[in-house]
Amino acid sequence: MTAYLGVDLAWGLGSDRKPANETGLAAMAADGTITDAGWARGVDAVTDWIAAHLGPTTLIAVDASLVVTNPTGIREAERQVGQRYGRWKVAANPTNLGSAASAGARLLDQLTALGVDYVSSTAAMLERRGPAVFECYPYTTLVGVEELGYDDERPRYKRLDLKVPAAEARAARAVAFDDLVHRLRTTPLDPPLLLDAHPLTAGLAEPSVLHGPTHKHREDLLDGALCAWTAAFWERHGDGRVQVLGGDPALPTGTAAPPLARCRGTGGVAPPSDALDEAGRRPAIVAPARPSQRRPAR
Repeated sequence: MTAYLGVDLAWGLGSDRKPANETGLAAMAADGTITDAGWARGVDAVTDWIAAHLGPTTLIAVDASLVVTNPTGIREAERQVGQRYGRWKVAANPTNLGSAASAGARLLDQLTALGVDYVSSTAAMLERRGPAVFECYPYTTLVGVEELGYDDERPRYKRLDLKVPAAEARAARAVAFDDLVHRLRTTPLDPPLLLDAHPLTAGLAEPSVLHGPTHKHREDLLDGALCAWTAAFWERHGDGRVQVLGGDPALPTGTAAPPLARCRGTGGVAPPSDALDEAGRRPAIVAPARPSQRRPAR
């Protein structure tokens, strides 16, 4: 059965009533082969697709807010994305209990009913005895994995640059998308990501078009593959190359906790955390990280 699943749910399912919204999906074997890929519409359809691919210890990466406990404002995990990856022009959209986009929480409920555990620490991920799911963010993967070469800023393969004319922005976005796909196909990665193994993800290497909906369709599929690969990267490298944003419940928030907190780049103080939910789950984002990205901005 499938080792890793990627689900790009972040912008695809704010509401099931919007028929144009689709979720990019990718299944990946342990050797990096994309074994299945496509799109689904609606939380139920996404859940059905995941259920069809579940193995005994499948690890599922979802680009969406899965656990949300803060009444207003921004989750601490999202705040830490901006603090630690802001130099690369990466930030996260704020999520709270008043947000309209609740698809991630609904998906987590359905996956929990299927026996999938939510994990928010490397130890829990490695020690899992069944399938597990976690939250990630493709941009942090792209700038956090040094081999991909995004040393200065994130690739602009998603939204249009509003500072330039629309036609110019669409052309630049297409170039950025094609360059990203080229890097993913040609850069030696550990673990590998074999986009060419499946017809749909292999098609991402075709030159991009400027048509917005078509570009979004391709982008969602690519992000699904990036999520699946993030799961494999986390399992392969653990805490050595990945950090879990959102605080650490093992450390006392706002108090000195050397040496563990110091080695995590928090200056000897545990980062703040949001409250656990009723099931004892902690809001967290799993993010590949360079050494310099482990320190919050001062």
